[in-house]
Amino acid sequence: MKQEPRSTEGGPARPEWVSSLSRFEKPDARRAVLQLADTLLPYLCLLALMVVSVTSAWPVWTTLVLAVPAGAFLVRLFIFFHDCCHGSYLPSRKAMDALGAVLGVLTFTPYADWRHSHGIHHSTSGNLDRRGVGDVWTMTLGEYRSSAWPRRLGYRLFRHPLVMFGLGPLFAFVVAQRFPSRGSSRRQVASVLYTDLAILAVVLAASWTIGLRAYLLIQLPVMFVAGLLGLWLFYVQHQFDPGYWEHSEDWNSFQAALQGSSFYRLPKVLQWFSGNIGLHHIHHLRPRIPNYNLQECLDAIPELRLPAPLTLRRSLASVRLNLWDEAGRRLLSFREARRITRPRPA
Repeated sequence: MKQEPRSTEGGPARPEWVSSLSRFEKPDARRAVLQLADTLLPYLCLLALMVVSVTSAWPVWTTLVLAVPAGAFLVRLFIFFHDCCHGSYLPSRKAMDALGAVLGVLTFTPYADWRHSHGIHHSTSGNLDRRGVGDVWTMTLGEYRSSAWPRRLGYRLFRHPLVMFGLGPLFAFVVAQRFPSRGSSRRQVASVLYTDLAILAVVLAASWTIGLRAYLLIQLPVMFVAGLLGLWLFYVQHQFDPGYWEHSEDWNSFQAALQGSSFYRLPKVLQWFSGNIGLHHIHHLRPRIPNYNLQECLDAIPELRLPAPLTLRRSLASVRLNLWDEAGRRLLSFREARRITRPRPA
């Protein structure tokens, strides 16, 4: 029997159609500028309206309502930031670095530091031996069962929806991003320092004009909404059933992209606000395809239209998936894990 070609990293080799995706990688400055205009301008207008709502003593709920669309626009700005990190958004590298640094201040995310950790995420996604950088903490069933109770408790608390999606948004963007990661290069540390100083300058300027209380009433709800939506998108992109996880000797980037990165079919308005990031399987196959070319790529390549895409309704079930079962090759909930018979000691 003829054997299927295999790649050097284990698993089947990439089919020929993958190379055809390169034609979608060319950045388009005009489309990028139009995106910035249709996103940044409404975002700034909403912030201005929120300033009026606070300084004019409108009911607090009006400010909170305005924070929802403002947060959605901030998520879209983060996608542009994300594309800059991949070097895919603009034809000019210098322009992308400058834009990425500015968008990093708006999204409270240091550009060079996040670009580094996100690059690691792309090279390790779905690899059981290289977890821990730029990903969501995910334990295997065996690791969870063999861990001491404090670690199991910590993991359960971390994976609880109220912690991950309640405390997580503000902690991840307002607190955690203010510090460089361990082992950061000078450039990464400098990007964290630059972003922190720029944010501090904005806070001081706001304090001297509209007041610190008004600034917090505006910025914190917007960051919470944007962080919640952003964390959800990042979470569901790789936490779904059945998913893909392998040890290094069997890990394959092609399979990690198509099997371990979601084809998330969202309603058109949500797809627009999320910058097509739901087409995550394409993004992991070719990270240099800018967000504005992803749908065109999907339409042109039939092989990318995977069966049974993840829908908004189906994706909600991902909240309860917490442990990777290596034997069953799927993500399990804690309840499902308890039903699996523990192996008897020899």
